[in-house]
Amino acid sequence: MTTNYQGSCHCGRIAFEVEGDIQGAMSCNCSMCQRRGSLLWFVPHDRLRLKTPPEDISTYMFNKHVISHRFCAVCGIHVFGEGTDPKGNRMAAINIRSLEGIDLEAVPVQHFDGRSK
Repeated sequence: MTTNYQGSCHCGRIAFEVEGDIQGAMSCNCSMCQRRGSLLWFVPHDRLRLKTPPEDISTYMFNKHVISHRFCAVCGIHVFGEGTDPKGNRMAAINIRSLEGIDLEAVPVQHFDGRSK
């Protein structure tokens, strides 16, 4: 069973919906994730639907430049990232903290040592 989640940045300039079943989230300790505190849920990119024009979304890339970190230039909230999985499939890494109605305490969190990668 899948759920259609609504998400946004703090000020609402970036809005999106994503469909899926949240089985867990990832917390990474790389230099970017540690600072922003995201909890990431990975979904196939076609499950992410923007309600915001793409030109309203800012992008930051660092390190190997393989992940596009998407955020709001107005309020600064990171809403999702975009990249490809090891098999070459387009993926979205949704920051579940930006989704409405999520009980964060009920989501199992896997820790990933991104600092060592």
